[in-house]
Amino acid sequence: MRFEVRALSADNLIETHSVDAADAGEVGRLLQQRRLQPLSIKPAGGAGDSGRLPGRGRRTFSLLLFSAELLALLEAGLSLVETFEALLEKEGSPTARAVLERLTAHLREGLRFSAALACQPEVFPPLYVGIVRAAEGTGDLPHALARYIDYQTRLDAVRSKVLSAAIYPAILLAVGGAVTVFLMAYVVPRFAGVYQGSGRSLPWLSQLLLDWGELVSEHSDVVFGGLLVVALVAVFWLRHFIRSGRWIVFLTRLPGIGERIRLIELSRLYLTTGMLLEGGIPILAALDIVGDTVSPTTREALRSARRTISDGGSLSEAFERCGLATPVALRLLRVGERSGQMGAMLTRSALFYEGESARWIERFAKVFEPLLMTAIGLLVGLIVVLLYMPIFDLAGALQ
Repeated sequence: MRFEVRALSADNLIETHSVDAADAGEVGRLLQQRRLQPLSIKPAGGAGDSGRLPGRGRRTFSLLLFSAELLALLEAGLSLVETFEALLEKEGSPTARAVLERLTAHLREGLRFSAALACQPEVFPPLYVGIVRAAEGTGDLPHALARYIDYQTRLDAVRSKVLSAAIYPAILLAVGGAVTVFLMAYVVPRFAGVYQGSGRSLPWLSQLLLDWGELVSEHSDVVFGGLLVVALVAVFWLRHFIRSGRWIVFLTRLPGIGERIRLIELSRLYLTTGMLLEGGIPILAALDIVGDTVSPTTREALRSARRTISDGGSLSEAFERCGLATPVALRLLRVGERSGQMGAMLTRSALFYEGESARWIERFAKVFEPLLMTAIGLLVGLIVVLLYMPIFDLAGALQ
């Protein structure tokens, strides 16, 4: 079976190879013989392999929880094999047990921990494998795991703030849409029947609304079927849009919020790169790993920055030239280059913008939610007013 492999060479360059082997474990052993550190191992052509998880794969395996449990057991003095045996004894999830059993088997075969992780790329991303590989060089795996847990916790905190800010507007939109559909499909047709028997001419806006209500009432199956199809297509397209990473590019082009979204992405870029550099990973390899975690536009900018660094330029110069450095981050990067602490300065830049982004998200939610509620109220109110306008006209004529 043929596998496509991304590996780190002895010169700290990321290379791509095609390897023929029986399984992913044998691929890891062959790479070790060539003095290559695997970052990801995937079957050629996208075929399935023995290391693939059943069901939904990585989404059913908590990498953060796994790292926290692994750190606790390693700090207690257990070896890696003993740690995984202990985790297997307490694990009840079939998916998690399959991951742990494969890791244990690879370690007993003599693979290094990073190579064993790389055999399951759908569970352990190149970022995680790179951190562990760098820790194996320094012999301080618990510290590397603690750094990753802190990194992932910070990312989850930002993601949680964004989701929390989006929940209430989503509920408002759902309720407002349901009320509007109810009015158009149930209330408006009944008013139309009353007004048709009055023999009076109606205001043209009211007549237009009543015509729409009658259309929805007469063809309710087609209308609701069409709405269902549109909703399903929208959900499918939205999932693909989010997974492709293009949603960040779209948000960065929106007036008013685009610059803030850009700062949030740059904050994540600085945090990830800083963690890798602090873990001992060379800058070029770190940029290659980070490229898998950012949007397509930022990925292209990172490739240009990598070429600048390969030609002898500094990190601050490359980031400034490619539009990846904010004024604060640029100053901190130059300080880090002089002191030899670029990783720490990148992390400090990320923390600076992380706090600023959290405050902006909170302010934006406080302003956007009332505006959205007002818009929905105006829409529902407009429908009600148009329904009652003929009654107002009739009352005026009687007077």
